[in-house]
Amino acid sequence: MMIKTKLPVIVLRNMILLPHGEIRLEISNDEDKKIIEKSSLDHDNYALLISPEFIIDEDLEIKDLPTYGVIGKITSNFELPNGNTRISILGVNRAHVYSYLDSKEDNDILDGIIGPVKIEKNNEIEEEAKLRALKKKFSSYILSMPNISNSLAAKVKEENSLEKLTDIIVNLLPLTFDIKLDFVKETNSIIRADLLLDILSKEKEVNELERNIENELKIELDKSQKEYILREKIKVIKNELGEHEDKDNEINVLKDKIKNLNCDKKIKEKLFNELHKYESLPVVSPENSIVKNYIDIMLSLPWNEYTEDNNNLKEIEKELNQTHFGLKKVKNRILEYISVKQLTNDLKSPIICLVGPPGVGKTTLAFSIAKALNRNFVKISVGGVSDEAEIIGHRRTYLGSAPGRIITGLKKARTSNPLFLIDEIDKMTKDIKGDPASTLLEVLDPEQNKLFVDNYIEEEYDLSKVMFVLTANDVNQIPYALRDRLEIINLSSYTEFEKIDIVNKYMYDKLLKEHGLTKSNVNIDNDTVKYIIEYYTKEAGVRELERVLSQIMRKVSKRIVSEKKNVRCKITKENIKDYLGVERFSHIEKNKTIDYGIVNGLGYTPYGGEIIPIEVSYYKGKGNVLLTGSLGDVMKESANIALGYIKSNSDKFGIDLNLLESNDIHINAVEASIPKDGPSAGTTLTTGIISALLNKPISEKIAMTGEITLKGNILEIGGLREKVIAAYNNKIEKIFIPKENEKDLEEIQSEIKENINFVLVDNYKQIFDELFK
Repeated sequence: MMIKTKLPVIVLRNMILLPHGEIRLEISNDEDKKIIEKSSLDHDNYALLISPEFIIDEDLEIKDLPTYGVIGKITSNFELPNGNTRISILGVNRAHVYSYLDSKEDNDILDGIIGPVKIEKNNEIEEEAKLRALKKKFSSYILSMPNISNSLAAKVKEENSLEKLTDIIVNLLPLTFDIKLDFVKETNSIIRADLLLDILSKEKEVNELERNIENELKIELDKSQKEYILREKIKVIKNELGEHEDKDNEINVLKDKIKNLNCDKKIKEKLFNELHKYESLPVVSPENSIVKNYIDIMLSLPWNEYTEDNNNLKEIEKELNQTHFGLKKVKNRILEYISVKQLTNDLKSPIICLVGPPGVGKTTLAFSIAKALNRNFVKISVGGVSDEAEIIGHRRTYLGSAPGRIITGLKKARTSNPLFLIDEIDKMTKDIKGDPASTLLEVLDPEQNKLFVDNYIEEEYDLSKVMFVLTANDVNQIPYALRDRLEIINLSSYTEFEKIDIVNKYMYDKLLKEHGLTKSNVNIDNDTVKYIIEYYTKEAGVRELERVLSQIMRKVSKRIVSEKKNVRCKITKENIKDYLGVERFSHIEKNKTIDYGIVNGLGYTPYGGEIIPIEVSYYKGKGNVLLTGSLGDVMKESANIALGYIKSNSDKFGIDLNLLESNDIHINAVEASIPKDGPSAGTTLTTGIISALLNKPISEKIAMTGEITLKGNILEIGGLREKVIAAYNNKIEKIFIPKENEKDLEEIQSEIKENINFVLVDNYKQIFDELFK
């Protein structure tokens, strides 16, 4: 008795599923989704798949449907983000369709009443012979078809059922819809095997014929014939795409640009070669955009384009004075450069490096120099750069290659003699990618940069007319080889009086204009500005001060717009909190306690000078030294030198040596979260230890700086101006400094000298005599 069953029907259009094959479908309409849902819920993911021979209308009638099909199992089913459903169906067996049912109760889902197909019993010996012949023929076929994977070839080799093998091979061959349909209808495996043997023989002959034709063409076609045929093909393709005329016009425009380019003959020859390559490349070629981008960049560079320098010294000096307060040294250096250039008419541009804390005006000064000299201005930042290709470019062989920052900057500048600002030169890093600081040597060396070669450009570019200006916060962080080529100009911290002058002469009018206000709207006197500097800012420069004043201006602007009338605001100490809120800094001296073992040191950081109070205490122990307060290696060595000096001169200082050997000494630098290091704390550490051991306090109005040797000699230090300004802001009245730094006192403002007593010393005994005798 024939077993019958019912399965939901999936109608495939122009597609066939065979047993042991797999298809993937993406379903969008709700009716098809209901079929999949019914198959999953009621039939264990099984369905009947049929492929009608003739599909004319969208709506098929049941009488037009075939009496054969394939039972398939849904192996995957998931929703896509666009709302469609994607399924994979694996062919299981052929099926005979007895009838179709169009059930209204099942939302018009078509069901098929099916049963197994009738399979004739074949001769076992004949089946085995066909199986072996089919395997042999398929093995020969796949040698010419590299797209068939090894795993599928192995699967065919291991299969021992002719019924199953014929279906597996049919799924691997590029057959037409009609041929595949014949294979679905045919139930006899031997007949299917004969059909396949014939198909494989023909496919093999076709593949061999194609290969022979290709080989013959390769032999017969010489270079000129190949080029002619390829060009003709390109023309046909371009005509079909409508691109032929556009690219020809573009190439003609590029030819004119190259001819008119003001560059050396060698550069033009290189560009014409690249243009010829671009002309022969098809639009779809990946190299097409690479070559075009190279030509565009070369054409955009300012070859031999220069601006004329302003040689009027009075105008230059006036421009610099209008934008920056003080800074006489750097202004004089620019005037000297222009003067010598006028006399010699041939002077390599200086390489100036402006060093100073943030906010003192390094970048804006460089911009003002460019404006005064009538040069275009361009700026790059190399802070954090670790890849040398960022400076000298990537080779064109790499994907996504581009010129380095120097060539890119010149492209933006549009001239070959701009003022080129390289910012944050002390913050470059060195790692496995390269050493960008060493790469900059070629850029900045006047003897080399006239022949500078960028890896991307691959041609020499003259940088000798470029005026390079560099900026850094800490000169010690600049690599020595690079520092040796730079003319270092220090921009020091500003005192309160200088900041007030900067506000009055430069900042106030500028901020009023930026916020649409006039002097009648906002009135801030010098006392209020001084109060803002002390209690709302803490910086070496004036950047934060500008932000705070802008905050006041914004609030005034808001009042004018809200009240729709011209308001007048007088900003005083009494009402400043209405505009800026509570005070941000207490402005209390760090060391306000007179006690033994506490001494004020002076430190220099990239952000200005600092008061560093040093605390020393001792207690029963074994002569050990404990150092805390985030001290660096240099300061730790200074502490050990100070202790060694005290021990060797204990009798002169009146210190019991047993006291040092039977007690542990604890040295602490206040504000432990801030790292501290540098060779200028020796005198402070020595004084702190002696003060603690002798139980003699040091006034909080005294500070000192200087490194000490084991013999008590005091060595020269750096950053004296910043340290003195920090001392002045903290109400220090006396400072001990090394005698060798006497020359640096010339840079100290007169108002500071009037309020601080500077004591010059070259041996620690002088400090001891003044403080402890």
